[in-house]
Amino acid sequence: MSFGSNQVEKSQECTHFFFLNPLGSHAMNRVLGVDLGSVRIGLAISDDLGWMAHPWQTLSRSPSSASEIARLVAEKNVSTIIVGLPRNMNGTYGSASEACRAFARELEQTTNAKVVLWDERLTTAAAARSLHEAGRSSKQQRSIIDQVAAQQILQDWMDAQKNHGLEMMGDE
Repeated sequence: MSFGSNQVEKSQECTHFFFLNPLGSHAMNRVLGVDLGSVRIGLAISDDLGWMAHPWQTLSRSPSSASEIARLVAEKNVSTIIVGLPRNMNGTYGSASEACRAFARELEQTTNAKVVLWDERLTTAAAARSLHEAGRSSKQQRSIIDQVAAQQILQDWMDAQKNHGLEMMGDE
């Protein structure tokens, strides 16, 4: 039975109930969120149940970034990578979108993980607002804003999976 509307599955061996995780299985691999920038790459990772996204780390962008992420994906047993896809407010794509698509293709080639492009409109603005509300100055935000934007991308994707009970692909 898929997760949605607080559905539960009854174990056939005993009479207790347990909740399914948002992606529909009892145990899952982690999911990685990626906020690709021209200078830095923010990473966020899900908890083991797929409920919460957590800011994880910021990488300096380099030609070896995909290989570095591939190493982290293997280390953390990541099954799915969510790459933020920038869109203009009118829904069109700009030059940054093509860079994200190319990076997503590179991740597909260097990992065994499924790679999903996900609309990231306003995630950096939401991350900055969240950090400001937490009392972080603009200078203090610089080191973690990319992680928090990746967290927002990942959490949005996970929430969509929970709300719809199926995998939504966003844009590919």
